[in-house]
Amino acid sequence: MNGKEAAGKEAIREVRDGMTVGLGTGSTVYYFLQALAGKVASGLKITGVATSTKTIELAESWKIPMKSLNDVDHIDVTVDGADECDAALDGIKGGGGALLYEKLVAEASDRRVWIVDSRKYVDQLGHFPLPVEVVPFGWKKVYTRLKQDGHRPELRRNDAGKTYVTDAGHYILDLHLDRIPDAGALADKLDHITGVVEHGLFVGMTDTILIGYPDGHVDTLNRD
Repeated sequence: MNGKEAAGKEAIREVRDGMTVGLGTGSTVYYFLQALAGKVASGLKITGVATSTKTIELAESWKIPMKSLNDVDHIDVTVDGADECDAALDGIKGGGGALLYEKLVAEASDRRVWIVDSRKYVDQLGHFPLPVEVVPFGWKKVYTRLKQDGHRPELRRNDAGKTYVTDAGHYILDLHLDRIPDAGALADKLDHITGVVEHGLFVGMTDTILIGYPDGHVDTLNRD
Protein backbone atom coordinates (compact mmCIF):
# COMPACT_ATOMS: atom_id res chain seq x y z
CA MET A 1 0.00 0.00 0.00
CA ASN A 2 1.33 3.47 -0.90
CA GLY A 3 0.54 6.81 0.72
CA LYS A 4 -2.16 7.70 -1.80
CA GLU A 5 -3.98 4.41 -1.28
CA ALA A 6 -3.71 4.68 2.50
CA ALA A 7 -5.24 8.17 2.56
CA GLY A 8 -7.91 7.28 0.01
CA LYS A 9 -9.10 4.24 1.93
CA GLU A 10 -9.02 6.08 5.26
CA ALA A 11 -11.40 8.70 3.89
CA ILE A 12 -14.20 6.16 3.51
CA ARG A 13 -14.77 6.64 7.25
CA GLU A 14 -16.16 10.08 6.42
CA VAL A 15 -19.09 8.62 4.48
CA ARG A 16 -22.34 7.43 6.02
CA ASP A 17 -25.56 6.05 4.63
CA GLY A 18 -27.84 8.62 3.03
CA MET A 19 -25.13 11.22 2.40
CA THR A 20 -24.57 13.35 -0.67
CA VAL A 21 -20.83 13.14 -1.28
CA GLY A 22 -18.63 15.44 -3.34
CA LEU A 23 -16.19 13.38 -5.37
CA GLY A 24 -12.88 15.03 -6.16
CA THR A 25 -10.44 14.52 -9.00
CA GLY A 26 -7.00 12.96 -9.16
CA SER A 27 -4.86 9.91 -8.54
CA THR A 28 -5.40 9.83 -4.76
CA VAL A 29 -9.17 10.23 -5.12
CA TYR A 30 -9.10 7.15 -7.36
CA TYR A 31 -8.47 4.99 -4.30
CA PHE A 32 -11.28 6.67 -2.39
CA LEU A 33 -13.68 6.07 -5.27
CA GLN A 34 -12.56 2.46 -5.45
CA ALA A 35 -13.30 1.98 -1.75
CA LEU A 36 -16.60 3.87 -2.06
CA ALA A 37 -17.67 1.68 -4.96
CA GLY A 38 -17.08 -1.38 -2.81
CA LYS A 39 -19.31 0.03 -0.07
CA VAL A 40 -22.03 0.93 -2.58
CA ALA A 41 -21.93 -2.59 -3.99
CA SER A 42 -22.44 -3.86 -0.43
CA GLY A 43 -25.55 -1.70 0.07
CA LEU A 44 -24.36 1.77 1.09
CA LYS A 45 -26.84 4.38 -0.16
CA ILE A 46 -25.17 7.64 -1.23
CA THR A 47 -25.36 10.18 -4.03
CA GLY A 48 -22.17 11.45 -5.62
CA VAL A 49 -21.50 14.90 -7.08
CA ALA A 50 -18.41 14.93 -9.30
CA THR A 51 -15.86 17.70 -9.85
CA SER A 52 -14.80 16.65 -13.35
CA THR A 53 -15.79 14.65 -16.40
CA LYS A 54 -13.10 12.11 -15.54
CA THR A 55 -14.59 11.53 -12.10
CA ILE A 56 -18.10 11.18 -13.54
CA GLU A 57 -16.90 8.53 -15.98
CA LEU A 58 -15.03 6.61 -13.30
CA ALA A 59 -17.86 6.79 -10.75
CA GLU A 60 -20.46 5.68 -13.26
CA SER A 61 -18.27 2.78 -14.38
CA TRP A 62 -18.24 1.65 -10.76
CA LYS A 63 -22.03 2.05 -10.37
CA ILE A 64 -21.87 4.97 -7.92
CA PRO A 65 -25.19 6.91 -8.16
CA MET A 66 -24.52 10.44 -9.42
CA LYS A 67 -26.24 13.82 -9.66
CA SER A 68 -25.08 17.20 -10.90
CA LEU A 69 -24.36 20.06 -8.52
CA ASN A 70 -27.47 21.86 -9.80
CA ASP A 71 -29.65 18.92 -8.78
CA VAL A 72 -28.72 18.71 -5.07
CA ASP A 73 -29.63 21.05 -2.22
CA HIS A 74 -26.34 20.60 -0.42
CA ILE A 75 -23.37 18.27 -0.07
CA ASP A 76 -22.67 16.58 3.26
CA VAL A 77 -18.97 15.95 2.71
CA THR A 78 -16.52 16.36 -0.16
CA VAL A 79 -13.40 14.22 -0.42
CA ASP A 80 -10.77 15.63 -2.76
CA GLY A 81 -7.03 15.70 -3.29
CA ALA A 82 -4.53 18.56 -3.29
CA ASP A 83 -1.31 19.27 -5.15
CA GLU A 84 0.19 20.94 -2.09
CA CYS A 85 -1.05 21.60 1.43
CA ASP A 86 0.44 23.09 4.58
CA ALA A 87 -0.01 23.13 8.34
CA ALA A 88 -2.57 25.95 8.06
CA LEU A 89 -4.75 23.56 6.00
CA ASP A 90 -4.41 25.81 2.94
CA GLY A 91 -3.45 24.37 -0.39
CA ILE A 92 -2.94 24.47 -4.13
CA LYS A 93 -5.31 22.49 -6.34
CA GLY A 94 -5.92 22.29 -10.06
CA GLY A 95 -3.02 20.24 -11.37
CA GLY A 96 -5.64 18.08 -13.07
CA GLY A 97 -7.45 21.13 -14.43
CA ALA A 98 -10.62 20.81 -12.33
CA LEU A 99 -10.07 23.74 -9.95
CA LEU A 100 -13.23 25.68 -10.85
CA TYR A 101 -15.58 22.75 -10.36
CA GLU A 102 -13.62 21.60 -7.30
CA LYS A 103 -14.09 24.98 -5.67
CA LEU A 104 -17.80 25.14 -6.53
CA VAL A 105 -18.37 21.71 -4.99
CA ALA A 106 -16.24 22.56 -1.95
CA GLU A 107 -18.20 25.75 -1.27
CA ALA A 108 -21.47 23.79 -1.42
CA SER A 109 -20.22 21.27 1.17
CA ASP A 110 -20.87 21.09 4.90
CA ARG A 111 -17.53 19.36 5.43
CA ARG A 112 -14.41 19.18 3.29
CA VAL A 113 -11.68 16.55 3.52
CA TRP A 114 -8.45 16.41 1.53
CA ILE A 115 -6.55 13.20 0.97
CA VAL A 116 -2.86 13.44 0.04
CA ASP A 117 0.30 11.40 0.18
CA SER A 118 3.05 12.72 2.42
CA ARG A 119 4.98 14.32 -0.47
CA LYS A 120 2.18 16.86 -0.93
CA TYR A 121 2.50 18.16 2.64
CA VAL A 122 4.92 21.12 2.58
CA ASP A 123 6.31 23.81 4.86
CA GLN A 124 5.35 26.59 2.43
CA LEU A 125 3.11 26.61 -0.62
CA GLY A 126 4.38 27.57 -4.04
CA HIS A 127 6.76 24.94 -5.38
CA PHE A 128 3.87 23.37 -7.31
CA PRO A 129 2.79 25.70 -10.15
CA LEU A 130 -0.35 27.63 -9.21
CA PRO A 131 -3.14 27.16 -11.79
CA VAL A 132 -5.15 30.23 -12.80
CA GLU A 133 -8.20 29.54 -14.97
CA VAL A 134 -8.87 32.32 -17.49
CA VAL A 135 -11.37 33.07 -20.25
CA PRO A 136 -10.00 32.43 -23.75
CA PHE A 137 -11.09 35.91 -24.87
CA GLY A 138 -8.23 38.24 -24.02
CA TRP A 139 -6.22 35.62 -22.14
CA LYS A 140 -2.98 37.21 -23.35
CA LYS A 141 -3.88 40.40 -21.47
CA VAL A 142 -4.12 38.41 -18.24
CA TYR A 143 -0.88 36.63 -19.12
CA THR A 144 0.88 39.96 -19.64
CA ARG A 145 -0.43 41.35 -16.34
CA LEU A 146 0.75 38.30 -14.41
CA LYS A 147 4.12 38.34 -16.15
CA GLN A 148 4.64 42.02 -15.34
CA ASP A 149 3.89 41.22 -11.71
CA GLY A 150 6.69 38.63 -11.70
CA HIS A 151 4.47 35.56 -11.46
CA ARG A 152 6.06 33.70 -14.41
CA PRO A 153 2.86 32.47 -16.10
CA GLU A 154 2.87 29.65 -18.63
CA LEU A 155 -0.07 28.66 -20.83
CA ARG A 156 -0.93 25.05 -20.08
CA ARG A 157 -0.89 22.64 -23.02
CA ASN A 158 -2.20 19.12 -23.39
CA ASP A 159 -0.22 16.01 -24.32
CA ALA A 160 -0.65 16.82 -28.00
CA GLY A 161 0.94 20.24 -27.50
CA LYS A 162 -2.31 22.14 -28.03
CA THR A 163 -3.80 24.64 -25.59
CA TYR A 164 -5.34 22.79 -22.65
CA VAL A 165 -9.07 23.46 -22.28
CA THR A 166 -10.92 22.85 -19.01
CA ASP A 167 -14.29 21.11 -18.72
CA ALA A 168 -15.81 24.62 -18.55
CA GLY A 169 -14.10 25.70 -21.78
CA HIS A 170 -11.40 27.91 -20.27
CA TYR A 171 -7.59 28.07 -20.47
CA ILE A 172 -5.15 27.67 -17.60
CA LEU A 173 -2.10 29.79 -16.85
CA ASP A 174 0.29 28.02 -14.47
CA LEU A 175 2.24 30.44 -12.27
CA HIS A 176 5.77 29.35 -11.39
CA LEU A 177 6.20 31.11 -8.08
CA ASP A 178 8.56 28.82 -6.10
CA ARG A 179 7.11 30.16 -2.84
CA ILE A 180 3.93 31.92 -1.71
CA PRO A 181 4.62 33.90 1.49
CA ASP A 182 1.00 35.06 1.88
CA ALA A 183 -1.56 32.78 0.21
CA GLY A 184 -4.50 34.90 1.33
CA ALA A 185 -3.11 38.09 -0.17
CA LEU A 186 -2.30 36.42 -3.49
CA ALA A 187 -5.75 34.81 -3.62
CA ASP A 188 -7.37 38.21 -3.07
CA LYS A 189 -5.26 39.78 -5.79
CA LEU A 190 -6.14 37.07 -8.33
CA ASP A 191 -9.82 37.34 -7.41
CA HIS A 192 -9.80 40.94 -8.64
CA ILE A 193 -8.12 40.49 -12.02
CA THR A 194 -10.62 40.76 -14.87
CA GLY A 195 -10.49 37.65 -17.05
CA VAL A 196 -9.54 35.33 -14.20
CA VAL A 197 -12.33 32.81 -13.70
CA GLU A 198 -10.81 31.04 -10.71
CA HIS A 199 -7.45 30.14 -9.20
CA GLY A 200 -6.06 27.09 -7.45
CA LEU A 201 -5.43 28.66 -4.04
CA PHE A 202 -7.83 27.09 -1.55
CA VAL A 203 -7.47 29.21 1.58
CA GLY A 204 -9.47 28.29 4.67
CA MET A 205 -11.53 25.85 2.61
CA THR A 206 -10.88 22.45 4.14
CA ASP A 207 -11.67 20.99 7.55
CA THR A 208 -9.48 17.89 7.63
CA ILE A 209 -6.42 16.63 5.76
CA LEU A 210 -5.59 12.93 5.73
CA ILE A 211 -1.88 12.42 4.97
CA GLY A 212 -0.90 8.94 3.83
CA TYR A 213 2.62 7.54 4.18
CA PRO A 214 4.45 4.76 2.29
CA ASP A 215 4.24 2.42 5.29
CA GLY A 216 0.43 2.70 5.21
CA HIS A 217 -0.18 4.89 8.25
CA VAL A 218 -2.26 8.06 7.99
CA ASP A 219 -1.90 11.30 9.93
CA THR A 220 -4.93 13.54 10.45
CA LEU A 221 -4.85 17.33 10.54
CA ASN A 222 -8.00 19.11 11.72
CA ARG A 223 -8.85 22.78 11.58
CA ASP A 224 -9.07 24.24 15.07
